[in-house]
Amino acid sequence: MRLPSPEDTFLNNLGRIYGTYAGGFVAFVILLAVLEQLGVPDRIIGYLFVFFTLAVYAGIGIVTRTVKVSEYYVAGRQVPAIYNGMATAADWMSGASFVGLAGTLYALGYDGLAYVLGWTGGFVLVAVLVAPYLRKFGAYTVPDFLAARFGGNLARLLGIVVLFACSFTYVVAQIYSTGIIASRFLGIPFEIAIYVGLAGILLCSMLGGMRAVTWTQVAQYLVLIIAYMLPVAILSAQKFGLPIAQITYGAVLQEITVLEQQLLAGGLATAETLKPHLAPFTSLDPFNFFALIACLMIGTASLPHLLMRYFTTASVRDARRSVGWSLLFIFLLYVTAPAYAAFAKLEVYQNVIGAGLDALPEWIYTYGRLGLVDICGAHAASVEAVQAACAEVTGNQGILRLPDLAIDRDVIVIATPEIAGLPYVIAGLVAAGGLAASISTADGLLLALANALSHDVYYRMIDRRAPASRRLLIARLLLLGAAVLAAYVASTRPADILSMVAWAFSLAAAGNFPVLVLGIWWRRCTSAGAIAGIIAGFGVTFYYLVMTQYGGMPEWYGVKNISAAVFGLPIGFVVTILVSLLTPAPSSEVQALIDDIRRPSGGPVMRDRTA
Repeated sequence: MRLPSPEDTFLNNLGRIYGTYAGGFVAFVILLAVLEQLGVPDRIIGYLFVFFTLAVYAGIGIVTRTVKVSEYYVAGRQVPAIYNGMATAADWMSGASFVGLAGTLYALGYDGLAYVLGWTGGFVLVAVLVAPYLRKFGAYTVPDFLAARFGGNLARLLGIVVLFACSFTYVVAQIYSTGIIASRFLGIPFEIAIYVGLAGILLCSMLGGMRAVTWTQVAQYLVLIIAYMLPVAILSAQKFGLPIAQITYGAVLQEITVLEQQLLAGGLATAETLKPHLAPFTSLDPFNFFALIACLMIGTASLPHLLMRYFTTASVRDARRSVGWSLLFIFLLYVTAPAYAAFAKLEVYQNVIGAGLDALPEWIYTYGRLGLVDICGAHAASVEAVQAACAEVTGNQGILRLPDLAIDRDVIVIATPEIAGLPYVIAGLVAAGGLAASISTADGLLLALANALSHDVYYRMIDRRAPASRRLLIARLLLLGAAVLAAYVASTRPADILSMVAWAFSLAAAGNFPVLVLGIWWRRCTSAGAIAGIIAGFGVTFYYLVMTQYGGMPEWYGVKNISAAVFGLPIGFVVTILVSLLTPAPSSEVQALIDDIRRPSGGPVMRDRTA
């Protein structure tokens, strides 16, 4: 009779472990609330929130460190479906979802729903078309699958190029969001705060790889979902007596519509500057709206770091179940984001617009000093700076008008507790949740980058005899290098968070989706077809994105570059199909492999190599 191993004991007690963790976190929040009431300075509470949560994540990373290859790359393929769903949700709900989504809904109103619809719908494609079959294949990375399916290292190399482009773009956005949060709550410059957040990211992912990242992400999900839902629950309870903002925010939308008319009638807004919150297609025309939904859906099913999560389950069935759990856990945040945006806009319209320039709330100056709130075209660093800037604006009479106020959309979630006058401990809790969201995704992205370079480039293409210790050392060094480079790029503030993330999705969709879907579902798809399809689809998308953003090239047919895959995706499919039909069919062995991948029963096609 085999005695249970420490790993078996750990897996059997997951419910108790994370239940205790969640209870401890709630007790920690209550303790800080008591300290606030006793007069402990806000800055101290902010420091405690940031450093305590980072210390917990780093501790989990250290405790779950490993030197086994299969555990480092795929967590030993032992993660139960519900916990993999929770970790996937944390991996997925990045700084873009936590920090950027509600801010985009605040700024765009109805049009911002394209992000919610695209990201949620993408998991249907993940479950139906991709994830179970990659799990049945049994590889460590997406380039592993491409190399085996299409033979040789060229397909692997192209897969690595696509992975690096989309993952690096995505991780820059996550590090950018950690910089915003840390700079606000630690009171340090943004450029320094980025590296403080980076330290927490590295401690979680460097030592234990996917094993450490998985169990850290479960803990991070618990923090981020509590932090996201609590503030709007409090606002809903205060206003309607019901702490379910997802139900009550319909009444808030009605109030916003009334206030919009009052602002127009009172001369505090103009028809050119006020975009009705419920009016469709005020920022995105119908084509761009639906193009963005399509790019985000398909990009979701193509992101290498997300697909890697389904390599960690114990079976193909668990991979499917993980997608279902992921959708449930993601739904909790996505159904709350529109309510967050509505409550924040209501507070701004009621209590900020129309206020005297000498009577603006303190949060304006807090974020103005960070360069995240502008009034009359200048950073709102002080009362004097605001008054001086507005004195230069024609028609301003000492009253804040809607056109005078510019709030960086990436701070709406972080600032809403302060905008609504909630206790500072709630603001600190939201900051902790934002850090959890950004760090969890950054961990997964950096791991995908490092694993691709160490496993697919170094081990598969350079030194097939490298021992496990050297492979893991290379992985950690590459992870560190990629992280530092991403932090440097983030410090230059290349764009808003959600735009950077949308670029990553378009690059992944155009580069990966055609070859993944055709490689799994069409036996006739050839190596030459896949290689040509990746080069054509990814190349067109990358060219359009870079040239419209940085090269001054006009948009093609009015398509915004956040939907760049609109051009590359169909080109990738067409080229892959045409070239495949013009070249010899794959060998019978490869076609048998594809049949085996699509067969639900049986073990992985490619057995783990743990040497």
